[in-house]
Amino acid sequence: MKIKLQVNRRAVSYDVDPSMRLLDLLREELHLTGTKEGCGEGECGACTVLLDGRPVNSCLLLAAQADGKTVLTVEGLSSGRTLHPVQQAFVEKGAVQCGFCTPGFILSAVALLEANPSPSDEEILTALEGNLCRCTGYTKIVEAVRYAAALKREAS
Repeated sequence: MKIKLQVNRRAVSYDVDPSMRLLDLLREELHLTGTKEGCGEGECGACTVLLDGRPVNSCLLLAAQADGKTVLTVEGLSSGRTLHPVQQAFVEKGAVQCGFCTPGFILSAVALLEANPSPSDEEILTALEGNLCRCTGYTKIVEAVRYAAALKREAS
């Protein structure tokens, strides 16, 4: 089946098997490997992408469900060598360890800050609750999101 969508601000037209997941289209066909498969069950958030601006688990969506929609992956956040403020904040605050879960956390944080430029720590934790990390205690991740909010406000 033929689908058309926007991926990282680029028009994509692709012939997909009806059972292909969005995760597999992104990783295997479009070579956007920042999106990771962790659990394959929508529990860990490693496969989080933004679909029309909302965080979704790409392991649970069929590629065909993205037809006519806009997908943003971690690769689409930066502009050349300039990192997105959330990416920059994660680097500066040391909120990355092994890095496997980081793209999902970053995209969930981007969606949060678009909806709420000044979230409380509780709102940050709620927005990130679909993302799991085995390496951290989440403190640095919350600090990074808080810092990213401040960077975005300063840039406005």
